[in-house]
Amino acid sequence: MNNVNQVAVWMDHASAHLIENPLNEIENVVVYSKLTHQERENAVERGEKKLHNTEQHEELAFYKKIGDLIRDYKEVLLFGPTEAKTELLNLLRTDHTFSDIKFTIENTDKMTGNQEQAFVREYFKKTLNKK
Repeated sequence: MNNVNQVAVWMDHASAHLIENPLNEIENVVVYSKLTHQERENAVERGEKKLHNTEQHEELAFYKKIGDLIRDYKEVLLFGPTEAKTELLNLLRTDHTFSDIKFTIENTDKMTGNQEQAFVREYFKKTLNKK
């Protein structure tokens, strides 16, 4: 992902789909949270405190990985069905590296890959027309 100013991130707590924009060259990259169902069960067996610590550690690593991938963009659309997008934005706002990036959050339902790409095309087409 290079020489592109806009990216959209569909995300929930399990995965994030990064979709670059210019409209004619959409590229999709998927990032997965490392906290699997099996790891969650193992942590539960060791106690709720261990599960909570594991979840927090893995969630932070997941968000930092996404942050590393979007740090060079000028405009980022965060969208999806859960609060993960807001949690990510709150984390990124504490890092001055992201202060020049314009972030927008949109609530959406779960989407197929084609629906995600169509949503991104329409969103950036609308923002282009507003300028």
